[in-house]
Amino acid sequence: MVISNAKRVRQQPVEDETTAVLTPAVFHILLALSDGNSHGYGILQDVESFTRGELRLGPGTLYRSIQRMLVDGLIEELEIALHDESDDDRRRHYRLTKKGLEIAQREARRLADLVDVARRRSLLSKRAASRPSSPRKGGRR
Repeated sequence: MVISNAKRVRQQPVEDETTAVLTPAVFHILLALSDGNSHGYGILQDVESFTRGELRLGPGTLYRSIQRMLVDGLIEELEIALHDESDDDRRRHYRLTKKGLEIAQREARRLADLVDVARRRSLLSKRAASRPSSPRKGGRR
């Protein structure tokens, strides 16, 4: 019998964009931007609105997530203010990239599949009537 003294290197699975699970903050930001371009405060308001106040992103979480999403190519910063907003030149506006949209769609499908499993296993009842979503003020930003 031959015994090797070489250290075994554990192979870590490589996580790529097709298998990575998004953090809740990143998914909520992508979801907010899927309805149109927005600035940071608008994203915070959107997330609070569509989660009915159950999730409130803090500014630190929001802007750290946005910075990472910019680096990862999920969103991009717009060069000009939207709707001729000139009230604050420091306000940054963001939009989804094609890659960001694809990643958001993949994550939404993954979550929908999990909800289907939860329903089949009686963790959730079948929805008789969906809760109405609150209309977005002012349409797309």
